[in-house]
Amino acid sequence: MDARPTTPVPPPGCPAHETGGRVPLHGPEFAADPQAYYAYLRNYGPTAPVELAPGVEATLVTDYATALQLLQDSGSFRKDARRWRDLNEGRISPDSPIVPVLAYRPNCMFSDGAEHLRLRQAVTDSMARVDTRKLSRTTEQVSEYLIAQFGTRGSADLLADYAKQLPMFVFNELFGCPADIGDRVLFGITGMFDGVNAERAIEVLFGAVGELVALKRARPGDDVTSWLMQHQAKLTDEEMVHQLALLLVAGNEPLRNLIGNTLHRLLTHDAYAHKGGLIDEAIDDTLWENPPMQNLAPHYPASDMEFAGQKFRAGDLVLVSFAAANTGPTLTASRQSGSNRAHLAWSAGPHACPSKDPARQITVTAVENLLNRLPDVELAVPEDSLVWRPGPFNRGLATLPARFTPAEGGHRTPTQSRPGAAAHAEASEAGRKRERSGMWSQFLNWLAK
Repeated sequence: MDARPTTPVPPPGCPAHETGGRVPLHGPEFAADPQAYYAYLRNYGPTAPVELAPGVEATLVTDYATALQLLQDSGSFRKDARRWRDLNEGRISPDSPIVPVLAYRPNCMFSDGAEHLRLRQAVTDSMARVDTRKLSRTTEQVSEYLIAQFGTRGSADLLADYAKQLPMFVFNELFGCPADIGDRVLFGITGMFDGVNAERAIEVLFGAVGELVALKRARPGDDVTSWLMQHQAKLTDEEMVHQLALLLVAGNEPLRNLIGNTLHRLLTHDAYAHKGGLIDEAIDDTLWENPPMQNLAPHYPASDMEFAGQKFRAGDLVLVSFAAANTGPTLTASRQSGSNRAHLAWSAGPHACPSKDPARQITVTAVENLLNRLPDVELAVPEDSLVWRPGPFNRGLATLPARFTPAEGGHRTPTQSRPGAAAHAEASEAGRKRERSGMWSQFLNWLAK
């Protein structure tokens, strides 16, 4: 991309002058106040030069209308990361922390054209079969279990103890994971996001998903994995593994952040206590102002072109800032006029999030159940002491310490009221024989009591 002739002065703490005029979207300064960076980036116009990690250059779209144009133009911009010119030409180290997020995989997120339509339709149709009542029951069961682990203490980290774990447990249930496979899925996802032996975690995750596919080929069930397998798209085992891994990984991180960011908003804004539609409004405001994935949607120009007044070369990396687009000055009037769900937090166009409705339902149920069980929950530390996790893509807290009146022990929804309890008891027993300490096995054991 051609550099603009005039570069605005970087804000305090922003070392853009040290990176060739590119604004770094990594490090604690950006994590602490990304909106200050977005305000600065708007000085460049609808797009701006950024650095995602040391040596990883990209262009960030910060304007709402420009973002929509890009997201909806699948002819000019492609998703296949094998087009990424800087990676192909060796300017990015293979061990860069950005590569695992943006590198090509054979799934619907990184495909175009007819292949994208085939894979995407299989995912969308399978997710559409999720019964909303069953999803609510599952989320409530997981919520009750997690609260039972910390509720009697009177204090908890609502990120580590609740928001981080709940999506993984719910997805395990939706995909029909038995005890031993579910334990390894949780281990793999946790290791990837925590950065603890991430390479090994990825290996464990893909191995577990591969076993899940083999299991469902032999014994299909009433779950997303089986529905995806039975879809008319006729996915191969390899395609199955990659679509499931995408749903597990790409679904968990944003959902973790959305639950955590919504709880953060409720605990730090007293105004919600005096409004109707408490949780729904808090979720909408969070999606507008603090979306769980703030910068992503990688695209690559299909050919040399001009876009938004800038010249691009084929294969340049272009990302959308959902957070900057949502909070731009032109969006203020739209929100005030009542268009409270016109934000870009779920992306837009042919690659918009296929699971936004289940994600919202899970968040509503998780937050509502927590507030019902712990009605006096409050932040346990000063708000300005909270630390946000660094990184250019996600927006989530490192911790969310809270305190509350200890809940009575032993409360949970009875197992007999939950469909499939007997099957879970059987799976739990199998899990005890092979993996006694796994998180998913412990949940199934608790559920079957």
